Amino acid sequence: MYIIFRWVINAVALLLIAYLVPGFAVLSFYSALIAALVLGLVNALVRPFLLIITFPITVVTLGLFIFVVNALMIWLVSTMVKGFEVSGFVPALLVALLLWAVSLATNWLIDRAKES
Repeated sequence: MYIIFRWVINAVALLLIAYLVPGFAVLSFYSALIAALVLGLVNALVRPFLLIITFPITVVTLGLFIFVVNALMIWLVSTMVKGFEVSGFVPALLVALLLWAVSLATNWLIDRAKES
């Protein structure tokens, strides 16, 4: 149940972020759902390898390079999902930062719901 909740919240977040970030567009709710699903799969399958490869630079930057890796994941998803468009690195980085904040809040809410 929580997986579906996170999936829908991430899709809605992508739609809202598209209004805030110039150079980032999500054409429909369906595109947002597919993009959120593909982003979850890419984060589960590709991101761990990139984190291992980029570990030294991540340590040097005190973890901030992870946002660059997340931006690359968003860019990769934009090449795979029609209706999910990122026009450059800066919009992808902004989307990564905002999506991180939404995920942080979502995780907090889910943890609170599980406790009660």
